[in-house]
Amino acid sequence: MRRPCLLLAGLLVAASGCGLTSGSPMVDDVRPGSIGQGEPLKGADLTVTSKSFTEQLILGAIIGIAFQAAGAEVLDRTGIQGSIGSREAVRGGDADAVYEYTGTAWITYLGNKEPIPDPRQQWRAVRDADRKNGLTWLAPSSLNNTYALAMNQANFEKYGTKTLSDVAALAKKDPGAVTLCVEGEFANRADGLPGMQKEYGMSVPAGRITQMDTGIIYTQAAKGSCTYGEVFTTDGRVKSMNLVVMEDDKKFFPNYNAAPVINTRTLKEWPAIADILDPITEKLNNDVAQTLNAKVDVDGEDPHQVALDWLVAEGFVKEG
Repeated sequence: MRRPCLLLAGLLVAASGCGLTSGSPMVDDVRPGSIGQGEPLKGADLTVTSKSFTEQLILGAIIGIAFQAAGAEVLDRTGIQGSIGSREAVRGGDADAVYEYTGTAWITYLGNKEPIPDPRQQWRAVRDADRKNGLTWLAPSSLNNTYALAMNQANFEKYGTKTLSDVAALAKKDPGAVTLCVEGEFANRADGLPGMQKEYGMSVPAGRITQMDTGIIYTQAAKGSCTYGEVFTTDGRVKSMNLVVMEDDKKFFPNYNAAPVINTRTLKEWPAIADILDPITEKLNNDVAQTLNAKVDVDGEDPHQVALDWLVAEGFVKEG
């Protein structure tokens, strides 16, 4: 999810680099609902971008549809591979807006090693640090797409673990009870499995840890083939597969709260962007994200249509 493209963060991304293409116009037939009254973006030509995974495609579409309802002409450059490409598009002026994650910016882009445990303080630190990069962070959501361990209902009833401290205690008391399914990246990152085991005093032998692709982890955890699977907290499959997420009670994993990041020059020219996006961002939380993500990953719906349906259902925009 947060793998960067193989580009230095300081380099601008060329139009063909890291998945950024010329894009296509958004042509939704929408008008203002509770946001965009008076069409304050009329006359604006704005480009939205996103990374390529489901949640990002939905969030990118949300921005673009909201901008259209407020009167803007919008170019769709969502779906950039990796993390750095979409950020650099906004920083370099090839795009105007993206939903980004605070932890990704703090650790991956800004080069810090230690996350800030308090989510609001983490957002403020990122906001302040990114001012010099020509990027303005708008208010954050409570949507926190971070790492977690999850288990199926049968194993939850059998072992009763609710926190990562409980998992560590179980691994010590009954080593054979704990098996892990994880991604290769998570298995080797300092802010992944090695750091988690160190923080919690957890000792799971290598022979009881299986590395696999993300999608397979969810199905294996749901079947109980592994006691715990590495998941992302906003993934729709958590809810659809009825998995139980372990609380990170020591706050080891970084906060990955989603917030709109706007090219500062664009925001100065079109300050109404903040008023348009703030109410939408306030509505975004993990339950909303899981529901919307599941419509794509489980039900096979189109991310853009999912975004439009949600904005209409919430009254933010109207169709026709």
